[in-house]
Amino acid sequence: MARRGASTVRSGSEGRGPGDDTAEGRRQARTRTEPFVPERFVRVDEGRGDAGGRPERLRPPAHRSVAPPAELPADLAAELASAAGPDWNHLGERMSERMAAGIGAYERERYRDAARMLRPVVDAVPNAASAHELLGLCQYHQGQWKAALAQLEAFAALTGSVDQHPVRMDCQRAIGRPARVEALWDELRRGSPEPEVMAEGRLVLAGTWADRGDLERAVDLLVEAGAGRLVRNPSERHLRQWYVLADLTERAGDLARARELFARVAATDPEAYDVADRLAALGSAPRPRRPPNRSHGGR
Repeated sequence: MARRGASTVRSGSEGRGPGDDTAEGRRQARTRTEPFVPERFVRVDEGRGDAGGRPERLRPPAHRSVAPPAELPADLAAELASAAGPDWNHLGERMSERMAAGIGAYERERYRDAARMLRPVVDAVPNAASAHELLGLCQYHQGQWKAALAQLEAFAALTGSVDQHPVRMDCQRAIGRPARVEALWDELRRGSPEPEVMAEGRLVLAGTWADRGDLERAVDLLVEAGAGRLVRNPSERHLRQWYVLADLTERAGDLARARELFARVAATDPEAYDVADRLAALGSAPRPRRPPNRSHGGR
């Protein structure tokens, strides 16, 4: 989230994937865990992950209870109070509790519980941008693409922020609207967001092109943006870019390059996504062929 209160929510979960997207529902995904995150802009597809998505995230056990809500951060409380206006006098305590509980559930990846707690906040305080944003992210993680789009569009309209454009792009990708993905990408570029947000949007765009069979264009997009560049101290963003680029290059038939990129991810974090399985499937690099032995003087 662009505002500090939202970033408080975000920092606990970052992972579309890329993961693979991650699309929980329409496309097959590998096991990302991620947003796709800073905020893990994660889509979770079933099955094998695709280019631009994020590997599927791991969910906590269903029996785990949600911790009692912590106190709502002051800046978020101020945002809700401003959005509610005079109604805050009688709504304040109840909406603060629900928002705090929703944040806590979201950070524990209890997205269904979080959405249930946040829905009354959105209904009671419709101008609360952070409530729309967080509810939309909860719906996104559950594969509720159209519902998530409605909330994140409200967030963008209230704030003018492009921070959640990659998530919106991923939703549009999941429901088969590539033209809307590209339109949102243009808006994202004009908005000059943080590098992490731009990288997420680029991964979704590459995945969209790959969905349509244009693997070469998808690979070129990432390579020209430096997604395959070797860096000394890689961040989560770099790992996600390497992973997605490796997936694309493997699908395009460049197995040596894919193996190199997957190995780079594994060297940094052996437990990242499903990189160990991907490397095992590719096998070890072929050994260079030895020149024939000509030491016996044969002509």
